[in-house]
Amino acid sequence: MSTGKVILGTVAGLAVGGILGILFAPDKGSVTRKQILDKGNDYADDLKSKLNEFSDSITEKLQNAKEFAQGLTEDAKAEFDEAKFDTNHSASKY
Repeated sequence: MSTGKVILGTVAGLAVGGILGILFAPDKGSVTRKQILDKGNDYADDLKSKLNEFSDSITEKLQNAKEFAQGLTEDAKAEFDEAKFDTNHSASKY
């Protein structure tokens, strides 16, 4: 979660800095408003991209964990079946 907070804080800081820079620029109000809107859209797109990357990373890690757990389950089942066979085989000798 701290990575997400760092990214969000960075994007928010960039947005505030960009808006303040535009507001203090010597342009007409309509040009300034358009620049603010464009910057806002750019920051929103960047944030969406970062969130998608984060989501993809989490999805990949969960998939890897699932595959690992399935492997452990299969190994445990094979061990159990082998022990069961050995027990049955040993018991049938007597």
